[in-house]
Amino acid sequence: RRIPLVYRVHDQPSLEKVSALRDFLKTLDIALPKTEAVRPAHFNDILARVEGTELAPLVNQVILRSQAQAEYANENYGHFGLHLRRYAHFTSPIRRYADLIVHRALIRALDLDLPERKILLKSDGTVDRVIVPERLDAHKLIEEFMILANVAAAEMLEKKGLPLIYRVHDSPSPEKVAALREFLQTLDIKLPKIDTVRPSHFNGILARAAGTEAAPLVNQVILRSQAQAEYAAENYGHFGLHLRRYAHFTSPIRRYADLIVHRALIRALGFGPDGLPDSQTPEVLAETAARISAAERRAMAAERETVDRLIAHHLAGQIGATFRGRIAGVTKAGLFVALDDTGADGFIPAATLGADYYRYDESRHALVGERTNQVHRLGDRVEVRLVEAAPVAGALRFELLSSGHYVPGAGRAARGRAGRDEERPRRVPHREGRRR
Repeated sequence: RRIPLVYRVHDQPSLEKVSALRDFLKTLDIALPKTEAVRPAHFNDILARVEGTELAPLVNQVILRSQAQAEYANENYGHFGLHLRRYAHFTSPIRRYADLIVHRALIRALDLDLPERKILLKSDGTVDRVIVPERLDAHKLIEEFMILANVAAAEMLEKKGLPLIYRVHDSPSPEKVAALREFLQTLDIKLPKIDTVRPSHFNGILARAAGTEAAPLVNQVILRSQAQAEYAAENYGHFGLHLRRYAHFTSPIRRYADLIVHRALIRALGFGPDGLPDSQTPEVLAETAARISAAERRAMAAERETVDRLIAHHLAGQIGATFRGRIAGVTKAGLFVALDDTGADGFIPAATLGADYYRYDESRHALVGERTNQVHRLGDRVEVRLVEAAPVAGALRFELLSSGHYVPGAGRAARGRAGRDEERPRRVPHREGRRR
């Protein structure tokens, strides 16, 4: 109909770029034919040759010039969905992501499913709403690339014999593994008694629980059994990622550990005068690692407290309202409940659970009624009423409206575990039992 339109066109590479590519491929013993017209098939043949092989990392100092402000969601739908059939070159990111997923499966890293909530604020700084952002393939693709870059940075510095700060994650302690094994037995899930536990063992448990009501509970309990990741000048591996060496490299503008790794690479590769000085010995870096690990923990605590105060202020006008949630913590003093809508974390004192006397059963992660055999366990779905909100303290107190699970003999078993001399739980203010 001769209607004017705008075409999406893509010219063939210039002769200069093809020549530069040919010279580079020679260093890999790969030949690019000298033809008058280079076709996509030539590049496909090269990609087929290197598919699945691990190449040495190439490190250069570059300046990135962004041509667009693209969000992950746009990249996801543009590259992985709507334009897939129209633009053949968009299949490359999908193939690379598929390769990385296979790589992750072979590594057998710990694969916990723990959704993160994001608070959206109004212009006046108060809470507008709380959302759980969708985790897109675009996010996962970038995460996998970042992990590979972090590993490559650590490996290169080790080969150059330079000190660095590692991101390390120790394996769970035998005591925590034993406690986890005892808890999983209550769900008819077995954790093998072996000398060395691996992430693949936990992944097998997660796979068995996936799609069941116990899945959130199992994810939380396995998370609590893990050690805390930290920074160290001495490498003892990263248990969660199942990597022998790992360093933070990808965010030097917000993490000091990454900046140290960048400066070490500048020194190792002779990129200029801004390299890591000789005074940064392993002993000095060990002290630095301890300080930034402590700073990281303080920052995480400050973030949690800020979120708690924002949410408490947001809910302060809803006293008496009822909410659905899940038990997120169990102590002798009572229950912590995380609400579904906002993720808000509030406390239910044990003394308010009813006329029964509730004992803390550590192996079950539960409070158990001695007389009624009512069990309130970590991960249980509950309905609560908001009784009190303290925005300054960032604390919420709930009243439990739903009943627990009836488990015959649970009260007698909990009493036997606790022993005769156990101190009875007392009524405590919600602020005292607040998790930090």
